[in-house]
Amino acid sequence: MTMDELGWRMPDPAFDDDESLSAEVLAVHRSLLDGPLAGDPSLNLALPVQVRALRRVEDWRVLLLLTPWMFARLFFPDRPLDLDLPPGWSASERDQADYLVLGPMLTPELLGRVQRAHLNYHRRLGHYLLQPICLDLERYADPESVFEEWNAVIRTRDENMEQAKRDCPMQREISRRELFRRLKPNP
Repeated sequence: MTMDELGWRMPDPAFDDDESLSAEVLAVHRSLLDGPLAGDPSLNLALPVQVRALRRVEDWRVLLLLTPWMFARLFFPDRPLDLDLPPGWSASERDQADYLVLGPMLTPELLGRVQRAHLNYHRRLGHYLLQPICLDLERYADPESVFEEWNAVIRTRDENMEQAKRDCPMQREISRRELFRRLKPNP
């Protein structure tokens, strides 16, 4: 691990390529399922641990993670964030702490806008950010049903954004006649 004792800990350079990071995220979450989360009655054991849609977006590697306890988006920066970590969240403090599904809420600028994400940490992955998509997975029969519902949400969001852009009065073009109407004297 590369680390500033009080700051952001990056994953080991061995995980610099996307495939190895994906494999390590899977291994870590499978070990959590077999370890501290084993026997938790809220787990949906019909769901495996899966990584999908790993993308490089600007200075981030972003992926979707499905587990029996959560469906989330994880963000791994390419370099340490210049961010004051909350008390108790330095790497040395978290190395000995119990696993938390959701760490403290942060509002960093991600991908050009301020977003809400939870700080998370695992000694093998370092610090990363997590945006939960769904924490109640009980109703899903299999991973395809989770991803089908997520794809439907994305389609609806995209359609709504397109519709809002089309119907937004502030976005409509103003004709020259409307623009200069005030300047013309009323008959």
